[in-house]
Amino acid sequence: MCGIVGIVSTSNVNQMLYDALTVLQHRGQDAAGIVTFQDDRFFLRKDNGLVRDVFHTRHMRRLVGNVGIGHVRYPTAGSASSAEAQPFYVNSPYGITLAHNGNLTNADELSSDLFRTDLRHINTNSDSEVLLNVFAHELQKLGKLNPTKDEIFAAVRAVHQRCRGAYGVIAMITGYGIVGFRDPNGIRPACYGVRDGENGQKEYMIASESVALNAAGFTLVRDIEPGEAVYIETDGTLYSEQCAESPKLYPCIFEHVYFARPDSIMDGVSVYKARLRMGEVLADKVLRERPDHDIDVVIPIPDTSRTSAMQMAYQLGVKYREGFIKNRYIGRTFIMPGQKMRKKSVRQKLNPIDLEFRGKNVMLVDDSIVRGTTCKEIVQMARDAGARNVYFASAAPPVRYPNVYGIDMPSASELIAHDRTVEEVGELIGTDWLVYQELDDLISCVNDVNEAIDGWECSVFSGNYITGDIDKDYLTRLENRRKDSSTATTSVTDVDSDSDSDSDNDNIDLHNDED
Repeated sequence: MCGIVGIVSTSNVNQMLYDALTVLQHRGQDAAGIVTFQDDRFFLRKDNGLVRDVFHTRHMRRLVGNVGIGHVRYPTAGSASSAEAQPFYVNSPYGITLAHNGNLTNADELSSDLFRTDLRHINTNSDSEVLLNVFAHELQKLGKLNPTKDEIFAAVRAVHQRCRGAYGVIAMITGYGIVGFRDPNGIRPACYGVRDGENGQKEYMIASESVALNAAGFTLVRDIEPGEAVYIETDGTLYSEQCAESPKLYPCIFEHVYFARPDSIMDGVSVYKARLRMGEVLADKVLRERPDHDIDVVIPIPDTSRTSAMQMAYQLGVKYREGFIKNRYIGRTFIMPGQKMRKKSVRQKLNPIDLEFRGKNVMLVDDSIVRGTTCKEIVQMARDAGARNVYFASAAPPVRYPNVYGIDMPSASELIAHDRTVEEVGELIGTDWLVYQELDDLISCVNDVNEAIDGWECSVFSGNYITGDIDKDYLTRLENRRKDSSTATTSVTDVDSDSDSDSDNDNIDLHNDED
């Protein structure tokens, strides 16, 4: 996952972009970047690390302008070099920067076409750079000295025709404005909001989640529709147009399970309410399987599972307790790049309160089980703290298949539930009883008032890839890229994002503001 944001304002946007990225930090802790525009120049700062570590006072002062975009990233595959931090930039036509959340499933094919046919060079392993060059090339083909909304929407239509996979995109075009668009299936999220600026001019923000809008004082207008593009000129004029031939809304269901903040509204669905329902229907399954259960206490594995665990305890009529204290200075273990690092970080991240475990039958609740590394460590921590029996409930169904749409679900061989029964998974993580959510129940939890939702992207649970272009060969190539042995192991805690140098040369160039 990644987080994207773009703002057109009547005043400097640097602080608003910074604040929005901190709110979206949960979507990526590997790298961060901001680019602004003023007086026909881009001003860029990006590097590996958390938002607070990448941007210092001297950087913020140089990020001038009333228009800008930002990005927080975690890598799915490839290099962890700061060269792959976003936003990316191309100088032709006009000068375009782009921030992208998702994954192109035909990136290799597109990269070859760009070089051999479009005469464009790709400098990194990132599919985001591929997408940027496709958009730039299609805009350049139109040959307009001053592009209007019609040319910009035509370029987005061409992107949809050439690109497959999932993408939420915000691009900034020098001197003209920003454009945001989603893939024709609406897999990756994007929404926009408005507020009143100086002299009555409207100011707009586009972001991955509505919570970023709320934090900056913008009012959510709506989600960008699948295949739709929203173009905001520098004077605050907004245009929108459907740019896909046959759009369908299939949002990623894992956003509601894990990635999104609970205070976000995504495609008309409250993440918080969805997670409450997950806990409720999970409790119903517990009661079906063991009506005479002996659970003494329900304990969440913080933070994502708290909402579900609280409702589950209420439905079961048992105590809810906070049994683990979280060290908030350790990143999300799911998105850490190495198995060894993930395992080590679990013990650093969580510490049990013994009195909540000693002599009790404990039901631990997590949002999902992916590799099983975290769960196994936590089950053992509960036993070490004196629990009599340790039960485990997952608010999501078994994760059996890789994700190809921008989530770092590893190769199938690294997924603990792949080709295993529930009982086998329970034995591997060391629990006395394992309960998974049913997929139909999960879908019922996220189906809300939005009748425009055609279905849900559930491939990690079902193996059904809705773009229809994923075969065994593709998954084999993906596995080779995503094996932990070949994934970059740079951690945000290993990166020194600051430098003693404060040279005047550290403003902007093609590569980056290095200091």
